[in-house]
Amino acid sequence: MVTSASVATKFNVGGILLDRPFKIRRLGHFGFNVTDLLQAHHFYADLLGFRVSDEFVRGGWFMRFGTDHHAFALFQKQPAQPAPAPGERKYARPDITINQITWQTQSLSEPVNAVDYLLERGVELQRTGRDGAGSNWATYFYDPDGHTNELYYGIEQIGWDGKSKPAEYRRPVREKVQIPVKSEFDEIQESLATTGVPISAGYRPMELPGTYDVDGIYLPRPFKIVKHGPVNLFVEDVSTTRDFYIQIMGFEVTEEVVYRGERCVFLRINTEHHSLALFPRSMRETLGLSPHTTCASFGIQVANYRQLREAVSFLRNEGVRVETDAVPPELHPGIDYTAWAFDPEGHCLQLYYYIEQVGWDGRTRPASERRTVGAANWPVALEPLADTFKGEPFLGAWG
Repeated sequence: MVTSASVATKFNVGGILLDRPFKIRRLGHFGFNVTDLLQAHHFYADLLGFRVSDEFVRGGWFMRFGTDHHAFALFQKQPAQPAPAPGERKYARPDITINQITWQTQSLSEPVNAVDYLLERGVELQRTGRDGAGSNWATYFYDPDGHTNELYYGIEQIGWDGKSKPAEYRRPVREKVQIPVKSEFDEIQESLATTGVPISAGYRPMELPGTYDVDGIYLPRPFKIVKHGPVNLFVEDVSTTRDFYIQIMGFEVTEEVVYRGERCVFLRINTEHHSLALFPRSMRETLGLSPHTTCASFGIQVANYRQLREAVSFLRNEGVRVETDAVPPELHPGIDYTAWAFDPEGHCLQLYYYIEQVGWDGRTRPASERRTVGAANWPVALEPLADTFKGEPFLGAWG
Protein backbone atom coordinates (compact mmCIF):
# COMPACT_ATOMS: atom_id res chain seq x y z
CA MET A 1 0.00 0.00 0.00
CA VAL A 2 1.31 3.46 -0.93
CA THR A 3 1.09 5.95 1.94
CA SER A 4 1.19 9.74 1.75
CA ALA A 5 4.65 9.64 3.33
CA SER A 6 6.01 7.28 0.70
CA VAL A 7 4.46 9.33 -2.11
CA ALA A 8 6.26 12.43 -0.82
CA THR A 9 9.64 10.75 -1.28
CA LYS A 10 8.92 9.46 -4.79
CA PHE A 11 8.55 10.92 -8.28
CA ASN A 12 5.50 10.14 -10.39
CA VAL A 13 6.89 8.95 -13.73
CA GLY A 14 3.98 8.08 -15.99
CA GLY A 15 1.90 6.91 -13.06
CA ILE A 16 4.72 4.84 -11.52
CA LEU A 17 6.40 6.00 -8.31
CA LEU A 18 10.17 6.01 -8.73
CA ASP A 19 13.20 7.26 -6.81
CA ARG A 20 14.09 9.77 -9.54
CA PRO A 21 12.00 11.71 -12.09
CA PHE A 22 13.19 9.63 -15.03
CA LYS A 23 13.78 6.02 -16.02
CA ILE A 24 16.54 5.17 -18.49
CA ARG A 25 15.33 2.65 -21.08
CA ARG A 26 18.45 1.99 -23.15
CA LEU A 27 21.76 3.33 -24.44
CA GLY A 28 20.86 5.93 -27.04
CA HIS A 29 24.02 7.13 -28.75
CA PHE A 30 27.73 7.37 -28.11
CA GLY A 31 30.62 9.31 -29.59
CA PHE A 32 34.38 9.70 -29.81
CA ASN A 33 36.55 12.77 -30.27
CA VAL A 34 39.33 11.91 -32.73
CA THR A 35 42.36 13.66 -34.19
CA ASP A 36 42.03 12.28 -37.73
CA LEU A 37 38.43 12.47 -38.85
CA LEU A 38 38.99 10.99 -42.30
CA GLN A 39 40.70 7.88 -40.97
CA ALA A 40 38.00 7.48 -38.36
CA HIS A 41 35.27 7.91 -40.98
CA HIS A 42 36.77 5.15 -43.12
CA PHE A 43 36.92 2.81 -40.13
CA TYR A 44 33.46 3.45 -38.71
CA ALA A 45 31.54 4.04 -41.95
CA ASP A 46 33.25 2.02 -44.69
CA LEU A 47 34.43 -0.90 -42.55
CA LEU A 48 31.95 -1.16 -39.67
CA GLY A 49 28.90 0.13 -41.52
CA PHE A 50 27.72 3.15 -39.56
CA ARG A 51 25.93 5.35 -42.08
CA VAL A 52 26.31 9.14 -42.01
CA SER A 53 23.02 10.92 -41.28
CA ASP A 54 24.36 14.47 -40.98
CA GLU A 55 27.61 16.39 -41.15
CA PHE A 56 28.61 18.48 -38.16
CA VAL A 57 29.46 22.05 -39.10
CA ARG A 58 32.49 22.22 -36.79
CA GLY A 59 33.98 18.99 -38.11
CA GLY A 60 32.52 15.52 -37.73
CA TRP A 61 29.56 13.30 -38.46
CA PHE A 62 26.42 11.90 -36.90
CA MET A 63 26.07 8.23 -37.84
CA ARG A 64 23.46 5.49 -37.55
CA PHE A 65 22.89 1.78 -38.08
CA GLY A 66 19.08 1.81 -37.83
CA THR A 67 16.35 4.43 -37.92
CA ASP A 68 17.56 6.61 -35.03
CA HIS A 69 19.07 9.79 -36.52
CA HIS A 70 22.34 8.89 -34.83
CA ALA A 71 23.65 6.08 -32.69
CA PHE A 72 27.28 7.10 -33.02
CA ALA A 73 29.13 10.36 -33.56
CA LEU A 74 32.63 11.41 -34.53
CA PHE A 75 33.89 14.85 -33.57
CA GLN A 76 37.18 16.68 -33.99
CA LYS A 77 39.33 16.33 -30.89
CA GLN A 78 40.45 19.67 -29.57
CA PRO A 79 44.17 20.37 -29.01
CA ALA A 80 45.59 18.72 -25.90
CA GLN A 81 45.19 20.70 -22.72
CA PRO A 82 47.39 20.36 -19.64
CA ALA A 83 46.09 17.96 -17.01
CA PRO A 84 43.79 19.77 -14.56
CA ALA A 85 45.20 20.80 -11.20
CA PRO A 86 43.63 19.38 -8.05
CA GLY A 87 40.14 20.76 -7.65
CA GLU A 88 39.78 21.76 -11.30
CA ARG A 89 37.17 20.26 -13.57
CA LYS A 90 38.04 16.68 -14.43
CA TYR A 91 36.39 16.80 -17.82
CA ALA A 92 39.35 18.85 -19.04
CA ARG A 93 41.38 15.64 -18.87
CA PRO A 94 43.16 14.97 -22.18
CA ASP A 95 42.37 11.24 -21.97
CA ILE A 96 38.60 11.74 -22.07
CA THR A 97 38.06 11.03 -25.75
CA ILE A 98 34.43 10.00 -25.23
CA ASN A 99 32.29 12.81 -26.56
CA GLN A 100 29.13 11.67 -24.81
CA ILE A 101 27.25 8.69 -23.39
CA THR A 102 23.56 9.10 -24.07
CA TRP A 103 20.65 7.39 -22.36
CA GLN A 104 17.09 7.32 -23.67
CA THR A 105 14.03 8.12 -21.59
CA GLN A 106 10.44 7.51 -22.70
CA SER A 107 8.89 10.97 -22.28
CA LEU A 108 9.89 14.62 -22.61
CA SER A 109 9.06 15.38 -18.99
CA GLU A 110 11.85 13.07 -17.83
CA PRO A 111 14.97 14.92 -19.11
CA VAL A 112 13.26 18.23 -18.28
CA ASN A 113 12.45 17.22 -14.70
CA ALA A 114 15.96 15.78 -14.38
CA VAL A 115 17.42 19.32 -14.44
CA ASP A 116 16.31 20.34 -10.94
CA TYR A 117 16.82 16.80 -9.63
CA LEU A 118 20.47 16.82 -10.73
CA LEU A 119 21.19 20.35 -9.53
CA GLU A 120 19.69 19.61 -6.11
CA ARG A 121 22.12 16.70 -5.78
CA GLY A 122 25.18 18.72 -6.72
CA VAL A 123 25.61 17.26 -10.21
CA GLU A 124 27.17 19.74 -12.63
CA LEU A 125 25.13 20.35 -15.76
CA GLN A 126 26.71 20.97 -19.13
CA ARG A 127 23.55 22.18 -20.85
CA THR A 128 19.87 21.46 -21.37
CA GLY A 129 17.35 22.16 -24.11
CA ARG A 130 16.98 20.71 -27.58
CA ASP A 131 19.59 19.67 -30.10
CA GLY A 132 19.51 20.64 -33.76
CA ALA A 133 20.57 17.57 -35.71
CA GLY A 134 18.42 14.73 -34.40
CA SER A 135 15.84 17.11 -32.86
CA ASN A 136 16.11 15.31 -29.50
CA TRP A 137 15.30 17.10 -26.24
CA ALA A 138 18.16 16.56 -23.82
CA THR A 139 19.93 17.33 -20.55
CA TYR A 140 23.72 16.93 -20.40
CA PHE A 141 25.75 16.50 -17.20
CA TYR A 142 29.02 15.06 -15.89
CA ASP A 143 29.80 11.90 -13.96
CA PRO A 144 32.48 11.97 -11.20
CA ASP A 145 35.24 11.30 -13.75
CA GLY A 146 34.15 14.05 -16.13
CA HIS A 147 32.41 11.90 -18.76
CA THR A 148 29.48 13.69 -20.39
CA ASN A 149 26.18 11.86 -19.93
CA GLU A 150 22.96 12.82 -21.68
CA LEU A 151 19.33 12.01 -20.95
CA TYR A 152 17.19 12.49 -24.03
CA TYR A 153 13.75 12.03 -25.51
CA GLY A 154 12.42 11.95 -29.05
CA ILE A 155 15.29 11.52 -31.48
CA GLU A 156 14.43 11.98 -35.16
CA GLN A 157 13.70 8.80 -37.12
CA ILE A 158 15.03 8.22 -40.64
CA GLY A 159 12.90 6.09 -42.95
CA TRP A 160 13.10 4.23 -46.23
CA ASP A 161 14.35 7.25 -48.21
CA GLY A 162 17.43 7.54 -45.99
CA LYS A 163 17.06 11.32 -45.61
CA SER A 164 17.41 13.28 -42.40
CA LYS A 165 15.17 16.21 -41.54
CA PRO A 166 16.03 19.41 -43.47
CA ALA A 167 18.09 21.79 -41.36
CA GLU A 168 15.45 24.51 -41.83
CA TYR A 169 12.92 22.36 -39.95
CA ARG A 170 15.02 22.07 -36.81
CA ARG A 171 14.22 24.06 -33.70
CA PRO A 172 17.17 24.02 -31.30
CA VAL A 173 16.64 25.29 -27.76
CA ARG A 174 19.42 26.40 -25.41
CA GLU A 175 17.52 26.63 -22.14
CA LYS A 176 15.34 24.50 -19.92
CA VAL A 177 12.33 23.50 -21.99
CA GLN A 178 8.94 24.78 -20.95
CA ILE A 179 6.49 21.90 -21.33
CA PRO A 180 4.15 21.00 -22.90
CA VAL A 181 5.41 21.56 -26.46
CA LYS A 182 4.00 20.94 -29.92
CA SER A 183 4.33 17.48 -31.40
CA GLU A 184 6.97 16.89 -34.06
CA PHE A 185 4.20 16.27 -36.61
CA ASP A 186 2.75 19.73 -36.00
CA GLU A 187 6.21 21.31 -36.15
CA ILE A 188 6.83 19.74 -39.55
CA GLN A 189 3.46 20.92 -40.83
CA GLU A 190 4.41 24.46 -39.80
CA SER A 191 7.85 24.16 -41.42
CA LEU A 192 6.31 22.97 -44.67
CA ALA A 193 4.03 26.00 -44.69
CA THR A 194 6.55 28.66 -43.64
CA THR A 195 10.04 27.75 -44.90
CA GLY A 196 9.39 26.89 -48.52
CA VAL A 197 11.80 23.97 -48.10
CA PRO A 198 10.45 20.61 -49.34
CA ILE A 199 10.28 17.74 -46.90
CA SER A 200 12.61 15.78 -49.18
CA ALA A 201 15.51 18.27 -48.86
CA GLY A 202 17.35 16.48 -46.04
CA TYR A 203 20.81 14.91 -46.14
CA ARG A 204 21.14 11.48 -47.75
CA PRO A 205 24.53 9.72 -47.77
CA MET A 206 26.03 7.50 -50.41
CA GLU A 207 26.75 3.87 -49.50
CA LEU A 208 29.24 1.38 -50.83
CA PRO A 209 27.77 -1.22 -53.21
CA GLY A 210 26.41 -4.42 -51.69
CA THR A 211 28.61 -7.35 -52.69
CA TYR A 212 28.22 -9.77 -49.76
CA ASP A 213 25.28 -12.14 -49.37
CA VAL A 214 24.43 -11.51 -45.71
CA ASP A 215 21.71 -13.99 -44.78
CA GLY A 216 19.90 -13.24 -48.03
CA ILE A 217 20.59 -9.47 -48.36
CA TYR A 218 23.40 -7.90 -50.44
CA LEU A 219 25.40 -5.64 -48.14
CA PRO A 220 28.78 -3.84 -48.48
CA ARG A 221 30.29 -5.96 -45.67
CA PRO A 222 29.52 -9.50 -44.44
CA PHE A 223 27.75 -8.44 -41.26
CA LYS A 224 25.13 -6.00 -39.98
CA ILE A 225 25.26 -3.93 -36.79
CA VAL A 226 21.99 -4.48 -34.95
CA LYS A 227 22.76 -2.85 -31.59
CA HIS A 228 25.47 -0.96 -29.75
CA GLY A 229 26.84 -1.04 -26.23
CA PRO A 230 27.91 -1.86 -23.54
CA VAL A 231 30.11 1.12 -22.68
CA ASN A 232 33.08 0.16 -20.49
CA LEU A 233 34.94 2.92 -18.65
CA PHE A 234 38.22 3.34 -16.81
CA VAL A 235 37.51 5.43 -13.71
CA GLU A 236 39.52 6.88 -10.86
CA ASP A 237 37.44 5.41 -8.02
CA VAL A 238 35.14 2.50 -8.86
CA SER A 239 33.09 2.88 -5.67
CA THR A 240 32.42 6.60 -6.17
CA THR A 241 31.45 6.23 -9.83
CA ARG A 242 29.39 3.11 -9.06
CA ASP A 243 27.39 5.05 -6.47
CA PHE A 244 26.80 7.88 -8.95
CA TYR A 245 25.34 5.60 -11.62
CA ILE A 246 23.22 3.72 -9.07
CA GLN A 247 21.99 6.53 -6.84
CA ILE A 248 21.77 9.40 -9.32
CA MET A 249 20.96 7.60 -12.57
CA GLY A 250 19.16 4.47 -11.43
CA PHE A 251 21.42 1.70 -12.71
CA GLU A 252 21.42 -1.69 -11.00
CA VAL A 253 24.48 -3.79 -10.25
CA THR A 254 24.35 -7.04 -12.19
CA GLU A 255 27.71 -8.45 -11.21
CA GLU A 256 30.98 -7.55 -9.52
CA VAL A 257 34.29 -9.16 -10.41
CA VAL A 258 37.68 -9.03 -8.74
CA TYR A 259 40.42 -9.36 -11.33
CA ARG A 260 44.03 -9.47 -10.15
CA GLY A 261 42.95 -7.79 -6.96
CA GLU A 262 41.04 -5.00 -8.77
CA ARG A 263 37.28 -4.51 -8.37
CA CYS A 264 35.19 -4.22 -11.53
CA VAL A 265 31.44 -3.49 -11.61
CA PHE A 266 28.86 -4.32 -14.31
CA LEU A 267 25.61 -2.35 -14.29
CA ARG A 268 22.36 -2.66 -16.22
CA ILE A 269 19.36 -0.50 -17.04
CA ASN A 270 17.06 -3.10 -18.59
CA THR A 271 17.23 -6.82 -19.33
CA GLU A 272 20.74 -6.94 -20.79
CA HIS A 273 23.43 -8.21 -18.42
CA HIS A 274 25.15 -4.83 -18.53
CA SER A 275 25.00 -1.57 -20.41
CA LEU A 276 27.90 -0.06 -18.49
CA ALA A 277 31.02 -1.44 -16.81
CA LEU A 278 33.47 0.33 -14.53
CA PHE A 279 37.13 -0.66 -14.34
CA PRO A 280 39.82 1.02 -12.25
CA ARG A 281 42.05 3.31 -14.29
CA SER A 282 45.11 1.32 -13.16
CA MET A 283 43.89 -1.63 -15.27
CA ARG A 284 44.63 0.13 -18.56
CA GLU A 285 48.27 -0.91 -18.35
CA THR A 286 47.37 -4.37 -17.04
CA LEU A 287 45.18 -5.00 -20.09
CA GLY A 288 47.54 -3.34 -22.55
CA LEU A 289 44.87 -0.86 -23.68
CA SER A 290 45.50 2.68 -24.86
CA PRO A 291 46.54 5.14 -22.13
CA HIS A 292 45.13 7.95 -24.30
CA THR A 293 41.48 7.21 -23.50
CA THR A 294 39.25 6.44 -20.54
CA CYS A 295 37.13 4.19 -22.78
CA ALA A 296 37.97 0.57 -21.98
CA SER A 297 35.71 -0.54 -24.85
CA PHE A 298 32.55 0.26 -26.77
CA GLY A 299 30.28 -2.62 -27.79
CA ILE A 300 28.93 -3.37 -31.26
CA GLN A 301 26.47 -6.24 -31.66
CA VAL A 302 26.09 -7.99 -35.01
CA ALA A 303 23.06 -10.01 -36.03
CA ASN A 304 24.33 -13.53 -35.32
CA TYR A 305 27.32 -15.71 -34.52
CA ARG A 306 28.12 -16.45 -38.16
CA GLN A 307 28.31 -12.73 -38.88
CA LEU A 308 30.65 -12.27 -35.91
CA ARG A 309 33.05 -14.80 -37.42
CA GLU A 310 32.74 -13.09 -40.80
CA ALA A 311 33.35 -9.67 -39.25
CA VAL A 312 36.62 -10.84 -37.70
CA SER A 313 37.90 -12.14 -41.05
CA PHE A 314 36.68 -9.11 -43.00
CA LEU A 315 38.27 -6.55 -40.67
CA ARG A 316 41.56 -8.43 -40.48
CA ASN A 317 41.69 -8.56 -44.27
CA GLU A 318 41.22 -4.78 -44.26
CA GLY A 319 44.26 -4.36 -42.03
CA VAL A 320 42.40 -3.80 -38.75
CA ARG A 321 43.90 -5.16 -35.55
CA VAL A 322 41.36 -7.69 -34.26
CA GLU A 323 42.01 -9.97 -31.29
CA THR A 324 39.90 -12.61 -29.59
CA ASP A 325 41.80 -12.59 -26.30
CA ALA A 326 42.56 -8.89 -25.71
CA VAL A 327 40.31 -8.88 -22.63
CA PRO A 328 39.95 -11.96 -20.39
CA PRO A 329 36.53 -13.67 -20.09
CA GLU A 330 36.18 -12.54 -16.47
CA LEU A 331 35.86 -8.97 -17.74
CA HIS A 332 32.99 -9.57 -20.16
CA PRO A 333 30.52 -11.69 -18.15
CA GLY A 334 27.26 -12.30 -19.95
CA ILE A 335 28.95 -12.18 -23.37
CA ASP A 336 30.52 -15.38 -24.64
CA TYR A 337 32.18 -15.23 -28.09
CA THR A 338 33.58 -11.76 -28.65
CA ALA A 339 36.35 -10.05 -30.59
CA TRP A 340 38.17 -6.81 -29.95
CA ALA A 341 38.80 -4.46 -32.87
CA PHE A 342 40.93 -1.32 -32.55
CA ASP A 343 40.20 1.88 -34.42
CA PRO A 344 43.01 4.01 -35.94
CA GLU A 345 43.44 5.94 -32.67
CA GLY A 346 43.53 2.92 -30.38
CA HIS A 347 39.93 2.83 -29.14
CA CYS A 348 38.89 -0.73 -28.37
CA LEU A 349 35.58 -1.97 -29.81
CA GLN A 350 33.93 -5.13 -28.52
CA LEU A 351 32.27 -7.09 -31.32
CA TYR A 352 29.71 -9.63 -30.13
CA TYR A 353 26.51 -11.40 -31.18
CA TYR A 354 24.89 -12.30 -27.83
CA ILE A 355 24.44 -10.83 -24.36
CA GLU A 356 22.80 -12.57 -21.42
CA GLN A 357 19.29 -11.43 -20.51
CA VAL A 358 18.18 -10.84 -16.91
CA GLY A 359 14.54 -11.59 -16.07
CA TRP A 360 11.96 -10.37 -13.58
CA ASP A 361 13.73 -11.88 -10.59
CA GLY A 362 16.99 -10.03 -11.34
CA ARG A 363 19.10 -13.16 -11.28
CA THR A 364 21.99 -13.72 -13.64
CA ARG A 365 23.21 -17.04 -14.95
CA PRO A 366 25.77 -18.55 -12.53
CA ALA A 367 29.32 -18.36 -13.88
CA SER A 368 29.53 -22.17 -13.71
CA GLU A 369 26.65 -22.43 -16.21
CA ARG A 370 28.05 -20.01 -18.79
CA ARG A 371 29.51 -21.20 -22.05
CA THR A 372 33.23 -21.95 -22.01
CA VAL A 373 34.96 -20.13 -24.84
CA GLY A 374 38.31 -20.93 -26.35
CA ALA A 375 39.72 -17.69 -27.74
CA ALA A 376 41.66 -19.48 -30.48
CA ASN A 377 39.06 -22.13 -31.36
CA TRP A 378 35.69 -20.85 -32.55
CA PRO A 379 33.42 -23.61 -33.90
CA VAL A 380 31.48 -23.12 -37.12
CA ALA A 381 28.14 -23.28 -35.27
CA LEU A 382 26.96 -23.22 -31.65
CA GLU A 383 24.21 -24.86 -29.64
CA PRO A 384 21.63 -22.27 -28.51
CA LEU A 385 21.41 -20.93 -24.99
CA ALA A 386 18.07 -20.35 -23.27
CA ASP A 387 18.28 -16.63 -24.15
CA THR A 388 19.92 -16.80 -27.58
CA PHE A 389 18.22 -14.28 -29.91
CA LYS A 390 16.34 -12.80 -26.93
CA GLY A 391 16.28 -9.13 -25.95
CA GLU A 392 15.61 -6.02 -28.02
CA PRO A 393 15.32 -6.92 -31.74
CA PHE A 394 16.53 -4.83 -34.65
CA LEU A 395 13.58 -3.15 -36.39
CA GLY A 396 13.53 -2.50 -40.11
CA ALA A 397 15.54 -3.60 -43.11
CA TRP A 398 19.28 -4.29 -42.87
CA GLY A 399 20.23 -2.28 -45.92
